Amino acid sequence: MNFESDIENSYRIKQSTFCKYVLITPNKEVELNFPQMLELRRKINGLTTFQALNDIINNENFVLLFVADRQHLIYLDIPQLLKLKKEIELFFLDFNPVLV
Repeated sequence: MNFESDIENSYRIKQSTFCKYVLITPNKEVELNFPQMLELRRKINGLTTFQALNDIINNENFVLLFVADRQHLIYLDIPQLLKLKKEIELFFLDFNPVLV
């Protein structure tokens, strides 16, 4: 079993329709609207600061994160948390604007 390939394929974000997105996790798919995506990005950015990562590593080594207005609970260990941060950053950098 290759741990790195499991992490690489574990969390993805795709756009389903206009302002509707899907967070694909190893166990389920979570539908998100744009404000929920922004809130997820804010939470992940807060959890991946240097101090927050040190606190996570020194305590329990994982994070439980509520997503989509507290409808879903996601378990993330450190590599998964960093992968999700990278996925969210790439999603917002590659965001296709709507042309009027």
